Amino acid sequence: MGTYKYSAEFRADAVALARSSGRPVSRVAAELGVNHETLRQWIKTAEKAARPEAVAESAKDAEFAALRKQVRELEMERDILRRAAKYFAGETNW
Repeated sequence: MGTYKYSAEFRADAVALARSSGRPVSRVAAELGVNHETLRQWIKTAEKAARPEAVAESAKDAEFAALRKQVRELEMERDILRRAAKYFAGETNW
């Protein structure tokens, strides 16, 4: 099975047709010769793009996740350095 690349214009037209027709997405997709899940993804992407606050929220969520990961890494490095300092200081109780 091959993968197909559709132009941005075709995607936009397909989304507009699906929104305006009032017919089920699966029927519109069948008429266009596109997989219905592909058309659903295009619609979902278009809806996200239409709501800039949702894009900003997802960007914030991604930034928070990256910062949490960085905090975990820094805490791990700190703990390793503490253990190394205790070891080289001659303290064996960790």
